[in-house]
Amino acid sequence: MDFSFNSKEELFNRIKPALNAKCEELHRLGYPYIKKEDIWNYLIEVKWIKSKDLMLSDIVNDILHVENKRIDEYLKGKLQRTRRTQYFDEDLI
Repeated sequence: MDFSFNSKEELFNRIKPALNAKCEELHRLGYPYIKKEDIWNYLIEVKWIKSKDLMLSDIVNDILHVENKRIDEYLKGKLQRTRRTQYFDEDLI
């Protein structure tokens, strides 16, 4: 069976069951703040950055077997680089 996808969004929607399974595993193991989008972004930005023509089975395998600690470190690194600021909206007080 040949699978082809016209966009990353289409691929993301196709592999949601694997992402959901990994996300549930992470939550059970003490990473409740990691979302399926974080897993996807890690794989896109780190694991698959130079990959071409990945097979659907390889993608699902990568999702299910990626090291939990790597996703955690990736997400924490992203959050540290995010500029935090305070808001001074007068209407809130």
